[in-house]
Amino acid sequence: MIHIQYYGSPVGEMLLGSYDGKLCLADWRYRKMRSTIDNRIQKALKAEYAEESSEVIERTIEELEEYFNGKRKTFDIPLHMVGTDFQKTVWHGLMQVPYGATSSYLELAKFIGNAKAVRAVASANGANAISIMIPCHRIIGSNGDLAGYAGGLPAKKRLLELESNLFSPNGL
Repeated sequence: MIHIQYYGSPVGEMLLGSYDGKLCLADWRYRKMRSTIDNRIQKALKAEYAEESSEVIERTIEELEEYFNGKRKTFDIPLHMVGTDFQKTVWHGLMQVPYGATSSYLELAKFIGNAKAVRAVASANGANAISIMIPCHRIIGSNGDLAGYAGGLPAKKRLLELESNLFSPNGL
């Protein structure tokens, strides 16, 4: 069983999920790939969603609240990444992009040792099901423009503003 709960963050509603004591899902409830992500996770874990909380989900909500209030820059939640080996490599690379910094798909591809895999890196970035903790919002286009984001570009902009101290959780 994958325990799931909805969480209303200041930048959009999220779907949180835990499996076997680890967070496997912290994704945007209304993203375009919602059913694809859900099917991938349920199939890989051979488990169904059950809407009930867990200790991991409660801790995740606490840490997200601290993050949105500017009191947390890193997360301590144990993660269970569900994806291919390549996707997991990209996601581990994303976790090396520091709070308050940004990187590009090309820089991330170079960081993981595969400079020619820019499109594959972008695809893996888009398949990330653990937003914020695996900070795919920190990846921007090589030209400095905001690139696509599962939570939508307004959410991405607000997350980057939060990390550069330009954000108020109340939207002020």
